[in-house]
Amino acid sequence: MSERRACKATGFCRMTMRYRATRGNDASLRERMKAIAQERRRFGYRRLHVLLRREGFRVNHKRLFRLYREERLMVRRRGGRKRAIGTRAPMMIPMGPNERWSLDFVADQMTDGRRFRMLAIVDDCTRECLALVADTSLSGVRVARELDRLLAERGRPKMIVSDNGSEFTSNAILAWTDAARVEWHYTAPGKPMQNGFIESFNGRLRDELLNETLFSSLSQARAALARWQVDYNTDRPHSKLEWQTPSAFASTFHPRRDQTLHNMSGSASAPAAPHTRKGKSNRQNELKAG
Repeated sequence: MSERRACKATGFCRMTMRYRATRGNDASLRERMKAIAQERRRFGYRRLHVLLRREGFRVNHKRLFRLYREERLMVRRRGGRKRAIGTRAPMMIPMGPNERWSLDFVADQMTDGRRFRMLAIVDDCTRECLALVADTSLSGVRVARELDRLLAERGRPKMIVSDNGSEFTSNAILAWTDAARVEWHYTAPGKPMQNGFIESFNGRLRDELLNETLFSSLSQARAALARWQVDYNTDRPHSKLEWQTPSAFASTFHPRRDQTLHNMSGSASAPAAPHTRKGKSNRQNELKAG
């Protein structure tokens, strides 16, 4: 009996009779998948698929899921209180604007009991509050939209730091970091002080505004947050900035940037003296020498 008549009589498809599995060598893919899963322990196979494709691995999600199960990399549910697992590489102190931004959420409630959240974005070098967005729901898509707005206004940062919240580990944020080419650093679970700049800002926001003001509506909260953001950036002195405001401290970097642009333009005029910020140790040495 021919193959066609036999398949027709038995009800099988001829494609299944001729199929031959051709599985290649998955050693490099397995090793890289296990390395990423070890670094990001709460990422499932779908997010691992996004990261692997970003590195150049052309792999189907079904094939990756098969390898994911064979390596027993399934994310386990946690019980009880959250504990810190593993370590992360230490971060360097930012030395200029847009070197590192920090993100976090702050929650509060209105007089009628309705809760709302605030997305705070801070420049770790200048301590400027770049954004303070309030809404009843802030998803990863909304966070990506606010970051796009900041990129259009201030330029692209070198690194963004946040915790492992679901909004910051969503597929929308992973796609945004890939498109914007920005490095995203996650702090270790249970270690909020690894992102101490934004935690300090959240404490000031809650102590100076949220604990002192009762909001009856979301529009009132947004207006109060906008006024406080302007006051924080332009009027409030900061102890870590030698009692300068964040905006005044950020303006000290502008002459350096203008001088760089002037040198790149090839102008024949004499260059201005370079602008340097003197720390406490340099000023003490000058006083001793004088």
